[in-house]
Amino acid sequence: MAKHLDLEEQEQLDQVKHLWQRYGNAITWVLILVLAGFAGWNGWQYWQRSQAAKAAALYDEVDRAARAGDTARLERAFGDIRDGYGNTAYAQQAGLVAGKVLHEKGNADAAKAALGWVGEKSSDPAYQALAKLRLAGLLFDAKAYDDALKQLGGSFAGEFAALAADRRGDILAAQDKKAEALAEYRKAYAGLDARSGYRRMVEVKLNAMGVDPTTTASTTTTGAAK
Repeated sequence: MAKHLDLEEQEQLDQVKHLWQRYGNAITWVLILVLAGFAGWNGWQYWQRSQAAKAAALYDEVDRAARAGDTARLERAFGDIRDGYGNTAYAQQAGLVAGKVLHEKGNADAAKAALGWVGEKSSDPAYQALAKLRLAGLLFDAKAYDDALKQLGGSFAGEFAALAADRRGDILAAQDKKAEALAEYRKAYAGLDARSGYRRMVEVKLNAMGVDPTTTASTTTTGAAK
């Protein structure tokens, strides 16, 4: 009986050897690829965490410089985070902070550059929209109307679309293009939440142009009901 079992075991071993000789190299390479992929994934995760931690430290430096009103230090810190970790959310937030503070401190060119970078490079639609709206505002103040309108081209997500329309209305009104401005203000009014204080501001602009948007909306609704 023992001898019979020994023969079966020998046959099984022979089959394993045969299979290994035939498929051993392929199995080995599959294992190597799987392990390499696992190691690579872990390495990528570690690198991502490391990048985020370094970017966070630099963002703290940007924030401290902004609070202190130290524009030279702010520009250096923003340059470091932009150049080293530009694909992180921290860098894009830093650009918005830098743009705001540099504008407040009278450094218009640096403010425009920071906001322009966020508007162009950010992968986050909200950061991108904020940067373009703020930059359009700076350009509007500088009477660079065509450049301001370029920042407001394309699509804006959600309520940002209404804010962009309102800003386009301001620019067009400044260019004495009343009909175009009125159309943009109407878009803004329609796109803003009825409870929004900003909507009231747009309503005031429409009233100043001889339009009551509440009456228009009511008339439109009545007409549709008929």
